[in-house]
Amino acid sequence: MPLAKDLLHPSMEEEKRKNKLKRLVQSPNSYFMDVKCPGCYKITTVFSHAQTVVLCVGCSTVLCQPTGGKCRLTEGCSFRRKQH
Repeated sequence: MPLAKDLLHPSMEEEKRKNKLKRLVQSPNSYFMDVKCPGCYKITTVFSHAQTVVLCVGCSTVLCQPTGGKCRLTEGCSFRRKQH
């Protein structure tokens, strides 16, 4: 491990591992995403750290289950991170 470490220009991997408040520029870990239902192909906007079960509007299938942090998408669901 090198003793000289560049604190002004950290690598992208180091910044991702840090706490959201201890990064060089503070940024949240959460985001909104578009989730596509594997059955009816409708797109639903879901929060990445959702605390409740999210159901599809069209066919009422479960799109994601809450965990302690980020929600877990069900098998076959595809998602795209929303731009801000």
